[in-house]
Amino acid sequence: MSSEDDLISDKSDESTDDGVLEGVSAHYELGTEDVITADQSSAPAVADDVLPETLVLLPLPGRPFFPGQVQPIGLNPDQWQKTLNAISEQGKGLLGLAFVGDANPVDVMTNDFPDMGCVVRLHSPPGQSDNPGQFLAQGIKRFRIIRWLREDGPFIAQVEYPRSKGDRDSDEVKAYAMAIIAAIKELLPLNPLYSQELKQYLGKFNPNQPSLLADFAAAMTTASGDQLQGILQTLPLTARMTKVLELLRREKEVAELQGEISREVNDKASDNQREFFLKEQMKVIQRELGISKDDRTSDAEKFAERMLTRNPPEHVASRFSEELDKLRVLESGSPEYAVTRNYLDWVSAVPWGVFSDDNLSLEHARDELNRHHDGLGDVKERIVEFLAVGNFKGTIDGSILLLVGPPGVGKTSIGKSVADALGRKFFRFSLGGMRDEAEIKGHRRTYIGALPGKLVQALKDVDVANPVIMLDEIDKVGRSYNGDPASALLEVLDPEQNNEFMDHYLDLRVDLSRVLFIATANQLDSIPPALLDRMETIRLAGYIAEEKLAIARNHLWPKLLKRHGAKPSQVRINDAALRLVIDGYCREAGVRQLEKQLAALIRKSIVQIVDSDTSRIRLGKKDIADLLGQPRYRSERPLRGKGVVTGLAWTAQGGVTLAIESSRVHTLHRGLKLTGQLGEVMKESAEIAYSYIVAQLNNFGCHEDFFDTSLVHLHVPEGATPKDGPSAGITMATALLSLARSQRIKRPLAMTGELTLTGRVLPVGGIREKIVAARRAQIPEVLLPFANRGDYDELPDHLTADMTVHFVRSFDEVFEIVFGGTAAKRPLH
Repeated sequence: MSSEDDLISDKSDESTDDGVLEGVSAHYELGTEDVITADQSSAPAVADDVLPETLVLLPLPGRPFFPGQVQPIGLNPDQWQKTLNAISEQGKGLLGLAFVGDANPVDVMTNDFPDMGCVVRLHSPPGQSDNPGQFLAQGIKRFRIIRWLREDGPFIAQVEYPRSKGDRDSDEVKAYAMAIIAAIKELLPLNPLYSQELKQYLGKFNPNQPSLLADFAAAMTTASGDQLQGILQTLPLTARMTKVLELLRREKEVAELQGEISREVNDKASDNQREFFLKEQMKVIQRELGISKDDRTSDAEKFAERMLTRNPPEHVASRFSEELDKLRVLESGSPEYAVTRNYLDWVSAVPWGVFSDDNLSLEHARDELNRHHDGLGDVKERIVEFLAVGNFKGTIDGSILLLVGPPGVGKTSIGKSVADALGRKFFRFSLGGMRDEAEIKGHRRTYIGALPGKLVQALKDVDVANPVIMLDEIDKVGRSYNGDPASALLEVLDPEQNNEFMDHYLDLRVDLSRVLFIATANQLDSIPPALLDRMETIRLAGYIAEEKLAIARNHLWPKLLKRHGAKPSQVRINDAALRLVIDGYCREAGVRQLEKQLAALIRKSIVQIVDSDTSRIRLGKKDIADLLGQPRYRSERPLRGKGVVTGLAWTAQGGVTLAIESSRVHTLHRGLKLTGQLGEVMKESAEIAYSYIVAQLNNFGCHEDFFDTSLVHLHVPEGATPKDGPSAGITMATALLSLARSQRIKRPLAMTGELTLTGRVLPVGGIREKIVAARRAQIPEVLLPFANRGDYDELPDHLTADMTVHFVRSFDEVFEIVFGGTAAKRPLH
């Protein structure tokens, strides 16, 4: 199967690649209209009366052939041998070329041929050439197919030779001819590829050969094959010349656009080349005058000057000198040069021995902490104590603080306030999801794209060796095949080791002992014990309603107004509305959800200002539901009844209250059923409480056989939430005792504590969070383990105010406080 290249060879050397100058090698002798001789051949022209009635036809892809056109063509002898034989047998060297579009010439059928084509004379016909298949085709005359004589190759058809229609001597035709000549001459200066020979030849044209002129003009354009075939089949002169003029006008537009594009490209290239040459000349001149250096010398001097502003230890200065000497002998284009240059850039960027002065004023520290935070009095006092030790010593050595608390309680902002109080630079990066220890200790320098670890990058960014670095979300560090980042942090967060922290990229000991590290976490369970042991833990519990109100009024509302471009006088909200937002929509421990709800109020208020003529909005309690929808939380009292007791629990989101319910299902057989998605530890606590109450029923004034024939169901509501831990032991025992005594707890109280089989009450954690949860639920009376009294005494006054707290050592004391009785027999003495 042949391709278009098998049929038609390239144009002559004078033709353009883009087809603007089609058939430049073609020459025309203007003797008769339809018969032309070629300069390249001395063969006689074929007169009209000797043109045969039958022609061998050849399908021509790409573009049609025109009368007067001279162009080489090529045939693949292996595929077109029958056609070559038929041409040879004919003996006149004549061939009919018919345009078949984009079809493959080998696969065409007779119905793919157009009605009209061009008969050509082949110079060096088959059998008379040393290179069979390569010919020079000279267009002679149009032909029209009358009928097919052979349809299966070689294609042979009976043809006729129509003449052009119209009076070529008429003024209209002459005017068209002059217009075509003028259009061709306009094209010549737009494309420099037109030869001088063509310009001289066009000057010989005159309007007496309009058919040849129209065909020549059409052939030199870049029009599509279908458009050119339309011109070939148009016999009326005026219609054909009209189409040719349209093609020439379009050709002129394309040529002008091409010229503009070329000029823009050339101008830009010229400017760039000029700038490049001028810069190179400037470099040579400056180098000759001694006022400029090459890139290698410039880099070396830049790194050396930067290192003069540092105070590096001896081992760093020695390594830097070695690498700098190596840089001076390396070729600037070598890969090793780029690696060494990047290494020196990093080494010289580390602030070796550069420290900022600390502000050790406790008054200033208190002002900074109070300016950015309301509440958290115990946390602020603990930080002030930490700063006071530094004030007493005269310097603050590197320390590692861990701020633990629910989301949105201000752990990150507390760290920023500590940096502001000390006057130190602050750098924060998150450890959440980190799985590659190279993020901490850096990559080996041999790897492509290697970089130092985050800690060295932090020192470079802050440009001092004693910043405050916050390690956010340290409880969410992952691990993978790339290593364990938590293990890499052991060296970083150990005051005994971090003065010689080894970064893999620098391969140098970096002193981190003056860095103040502040880590944050939501919970401690996922932090490796060895890592947790290296940090000093400061707990941030959730905020109570009064603290949230102060934070909203003093911090969140002004910040959100500024963020939304509103003035305080334009959108106002009263305290009653803020309390409703806090109690009805934002009961979580932190204030992040509160900030979102306040932002929604401001946005909706701005919409009202824009839509109406009012310039001020006053938000009251009655407006909140219309703007935010119905409250998510209702002000419900704690559940009460026989077998129902309120407990206190700690979660990663802060403290919560849990209503533990117990019920007697039937009296057919004995048993205990537990529901509420309880964990293994909580299930064991429930079984211990059940066993203890069953064993001590007689001592608590109950019928001894109550549980012998009763199936008891113990349930902890919100079954979709997993629950675990031992702190609900006394709560579940009290619920079972309330069920057995058929006595409800008449006053609002809550309790927490682990219960043993002998009735002892053991201490639990999260006392602050649980007290906050009790205050939030408006429960004024709480039972806590006696061993947690110290934790309660450390709580700030605003949390313990108006609270009645009972500290119990055994369940007998719980019984006396809750039910007002005295146990007949105590399990503990």
